[in-house]
Amino acid sequence: MNLIAELLCLLACLTTLTCDRVYVHPFNLFSFNKSTCEELENLVQEGKKTFVPVSIKSQTTPAYEDDLNQDKLEVLSPSGRRRQKMRYLKDLIYVLGARFYSVLQERRQGQNVLLSPTSLYGSLVSLYLGASNQTAADLQRLLGFVPRSGDPDCTFKVDGHKVLSSLRMIESLVKSRDEELQFSKMLCLFSAPSVPLSQLFVQDLLPSADALYARAVDFTKPSEAAKQINAFVEAKSKGQSKCLLTDIDPSADLLFVVDVHLAVNVKQACQLKEPQEFWVDSNTKVLVPMLSVTGTFKYNTDASGTFSVVEVPISKTALLVLLQPINGSELEHLESEQLLQSSAWLQQLAPREIKLTLPELTTEGSSDLQELLADMELPTLLGKGADLSKISDANLTVGKVINKAFFKLTGDGTDQPEDPTAQKEDVAVLDVTLNKPFLLAVFEEKSRAMLFLGRVTNPLNRA
Repeated sequence: MNLIAELLCLLACLTTLTCDRVYVHPFNLFSFNKSTCEELENLVQEGKKTFVPVSIKSQTTPAYEDDLNQDKLEVLSPSGRRRQKMRYLKDLIYVLGARFYSVLQERRQGQNVLLSPTSLYGSLVSLYLGASNQTAADLQRLLGFVPRSGDPDCTFKVDGHKVLSSLRMIESLVKSRDEELQFSKMLCLFSAPSVPLSQLFVQDLLPSADALYARAVDFTKPSEAAKQINAFVEAKSKGQSKCLLTDIDPSADLLFVVDVHLAVNVKQACQLKEPQEFWVDSNTKVLVPMLSVTGTFKYNTDASGTFSVVEVPISKTALLVLLQPINGSELEHLESEQLLQSSAWLQQLAPREIKLTLPELTTEGSSDLQELLADMELPTLLGKGADLSKISDANLTVGKVINKAFFKLTGDGTDQPEDPTAQKEDVAVLDVTLNKPFLLAVFEEKSRAMLFLGRVTNPLNRA
């Protein structure tokens, strides 16, 4: 009898431990449930409360910005359900990020490219929160949330708050345990003078950034407006973001700016004493500062021998994946023919003892979501006919939706032995040197969500 009782107790414990593994359809992780749908009706009146942002020229911080930037969400450890959400989101982020990268690759051939898939995805989710009717449905599909039927019922709509919360969880995990890593994200809303913004909409954006600012700008004077916005963003970013805009649509009523920064000092990575050759193309080389680090890193080459991939932990919470063409293959061919069609290049990596030499990096990129959507043949999605009535009761025209990404990679100055392989006589150490154009991606370690994706053709160029 005691044995039966013990078995029942053990079964109950196992059931508790594995309850997180019960299958939940991914769409249901983020959709509204019936009780929430009923509550939505009660939020209609609250959503009508508005405020008019103060002028960008104002020298004092408006009270509403103090309220916004003091009211931050508590960073929680991811539970089983939260981990499910992050795992599902990482695939949606990758797919959309790869599509955006493909557009930038064509626009900026031969140049450095950098974007933040999580940031771009979050910008679309933010606009989804402000959208209604067909615009909301179209944005939901672009974000990858396709309901299992065409039922227009509320439960077949995605709750953008849940998505933003999961995105913020991913970004919070990046900086939660790393003193040597600096991660920050800023969101600015610039509206035309006298255009009211929904209090509820702006409050809903709180999970999406470390700091949020809302200011009024006279877009009818484009040159002056661009100067004012550039100066404001530079000041709020403490000089990290400069020359954000060169032009503005004078007919715009609203402009978004998202600025995300990641700087990492890689432990036990030292700078080589002399600059090393980096081949920009087959005929052009430059001398660049290089880092060297030796350790057990994940590595693989594809079956056809056209590229190699190495995954390096650059902190406790972030992974750097580097891909370079080998055996005479060209990066442009790999980008268009293989890499962006699937995430297979990130799979099947195996531990190897590696001496990695790569450029010290300071790279950045800026992209306008409106231009990206136009190149994806979706120019009207956020165009003048878009229904963004949850942002303002005015008939809004959204101008640029700028996403700025900045990534810096340096060593911590640790001295390495002259011959690091000498310490491991019984282990074959693979020498991997990135001395020609390559791809990089930065991932949050737990969720494997892609924070940055880029191409480095010349390490001496920041953009």
